Amino acid sequence: MRSRRYDREFKLSSIALHKSGKSAAQVCRDLEIPESTFSEWVKIYDQQGEHGFSGSGNVSPANEGILRLKKELDDVKLERDILKKALAIFSRQK
Repeated sequence: MRSRRYDREFKLSSIALHKSGKSAAQVCRDLEIPESTFSEWVKIYDQQGEHGFSGSGNVSPANEGILRLKKELDDVKLERDILKKALAIFSRQK
């Protein structure tokens, strides 16, 4: 079974239905959303608001710094490996 993808607007509108008084179970039945998925959306919305749904390919502000640091670490590791290889080459040529 393939998992469905829901866009940001769909998630926010389904949460708005729930916040307006509809039960979570009713929203899930009407929109054909798994209850576990919907409860996760509500949890994210309660914690982070609308910013919790950054969309496909977009990074949330909380994870932006982490991704930048991971990229920087990868670059530093690559530079280190190049320097190790260069040292091995130059130390053999005596």
